[in-house]
Amino acid sequence: MAFSAATAGWTVEPSPAPASLRAAIHVHSTMSTGSLNLESLATRAEQQGLDVLILSENYTLRYDYGFYPFEGFLKYRVTFPALMEYGVQQFLDEIHAVQQRHPKLIIIPGVEVAPHYYWTGSLLQGNLTMHNAQRNLLVLGLDRSEDYAHIPSHGNPSSYVWTWQSLTNAIPLLALIPIVTLWKPSVFSRSGWRQAGSRLRPLFAGTLTLLCLGLSISAWPMKMPPYGSHESNVGYRPYQDLIDRAVERGALVFWSMTEARDFSRHSFGPLGTVTVKTEPHPEALVLTHGYTGFGGLYQDARQAVAPGSVWDQLLQSRAPNGSEGFPTMIGEVAFHGTSDPGKDLDQVYTIIQAVDRTAAGVLDALRFGRAYAVARGDQKVLLRLDEFRISRTGASAQIGEVLGGRHNEDIRIRVRISALDEKAHAATLRVIRSGHVLRQLEGKTPLELDLVDRGDLPHSWSNYRLEVVGASGELLTNPIYVAPTGQVRAADQPRTAELLEHGVSG
Repeated sequence: MAFSAATAGWTVEPSPAPASLRAAIHVHSTMSTGSLNLESLATRAEQQGLDVLILSENYTLRYDYGFYPFEGFLKYRVTFPALMEYGVQQFLDEIHAVQQRHPKLIIIPGVEVAPHYYWTGSLLQGNLTMHNAQRNLLVLGLDRSEDYAHIPSHGNPSSYVWTWQSLTNAIPLLALIPIVTLWKPSVFSRSGWRQAGSRLRPLFAGTLTLLCLGLSISAWPMKMPPYGSHESNVGYRPYQDLIDRAVERGALVFWSMTEARDFSRHSFGPLGTVTVKTEPHPEALVLTHGYTGFGGLYQDARQAVAPGSVWDQLLQSRAPNGSEGFPTMIGEVAFHGTSDPGKDLDQVYTIIQAVDRTAAGVLDALRFGRAYAVARGDQKVLLRLDEFRISRTGASAQIGEVLGGRHNEDIRIRVRISALDEKAHAATLRVIRSGHVLRQLEGKTPLELDLVDRGDLPHSWSNYRLEVVGASGELLTNPIYVAPTGQVRAADQPRTAELLEHGVSG
């Protein structure tokens, strides 16, 4: 049974049976840096049995190096394919058209945004370095072009603001004074009008006019990004601004692959070699707030989801308190094309347990953590979660739900893990309770566990989640939450009430 919050008490409502939808999250098409167009992606997704395709097109990939403090007009720019060049409305129209041709596939718009990067070093010293160009957030679910217009990011002039440096950008306009003087064809004297100065004046005036025009165009629109590309001490403020703006518009916002490291060197001929790097940044999950979740399963080394690490610490510290809920973990495939070794749409996917088979149902399930992530292992096997439920007398809950009841009752945990090919594959199952491994089971699929937790449960929010690892693949679930007795009143905890309305058993 699911309970909806009401100030007068709890109203019992029947729980709708969720649909388990296979979703590829973080997918690029030819509308940004992908090699397959959206039609080809949709066809491939259907062939691989996927139900949901969540795009994460690069929002903007415009990178400038400017000579401070004249970076507005004295700069070198590199641009790569991205949505700002393709056109947001064209992007949304393309999704609508492909969705019409593939009605069984749910296609959800999304963008990948790195709101800030900065430079250190010097070209002259040969150590020029661009930082954080791949410190990305995924902004998902916005379906109106106006929602994208003011996303704060380098490369999006609509998000720029007036600063003192805007005055510096206007310096080329001062050249209009000598230009007018040089273009002046004649002067008046006592003897009448006569030709002024050298005949080279028009040539000088024309040259200066072209220079002024070029520098002004380079500096346009005179406004500057809220955080400059030479500001290295702004911390996570640009990212928090993006989160706040996107959430206000109704988007889901996920930190993307926070432990992936990006490093490359690029030669620019006489300008020398430039280093581009983004260091792992799992601390972003702690130093920002209000985001929906994060990528916890992807093809790279990860520690934030290890028992007792960053994720578990967040789950303990951000128990629903009226302002913010629990962060949702997703799997990220980061798909750009079939030419990438070991990458395909179904290499990493997220199983979304949606109440209904619609885009709104998918986004709602992600918002409240009704999902688990799966990745292929060395044997190219995909694991499957057949059952994960916790219960006690008269109440039970599944992933993303809250278990109520009395705290003096034991909790029963039921788990069953199998492989998609129905064969036996070695795997290790861990049941993690509030950051600690409660039970570890090693064996071959199918793995089954019926466990009674008789431990001294804390009189505060707790949670249970699963981790399955092995050559057969990897599986990671979002938690099932256990609420402390007497602390789930809608009138006292609005954010808790919202969570409870989307799945409480007790």
